[in-house]
Amino acid sequence: RHDRAVAAMANELRQLVDTANAPIFGIDVNGNVNEWNEKTAEVTGFSKEEAFHKPLVSTFIVPKLRQSVQDVLENALRGNETSNYELEFRTKSNEIRYLLVNAT
Repeated sequence: RHDRAVAAMANELRQLVDTANAPIFGIDVNGNVNEWNEKTAEVTGFSKEEAFHKPLVSTFIVPKLRQSVQDVLENALRGNETSNYELEFRTKSNEIRYLLVNAT
């Protein structure tokens, strides 16, 4: 019974992230994409399947911001959050999308 409740809660949380009206994306400790919700796919043009396991910074961030974004992400992985940080994402059609993000 407990396992079913935990599984149901996990499913609800997954659905909440996937259908949120804001881009939600995440990386693993190596900087590779491990979360990419529907809104992120809509904004960037890259599907979840196209983005997963790719290095976030070198694949999706414009070159001039890569080092600063890398620093922000490394700080977040160490537990130091950054709020209201502006990212410039490169879309699949090579446009730039500006996203205001919180790195946690």
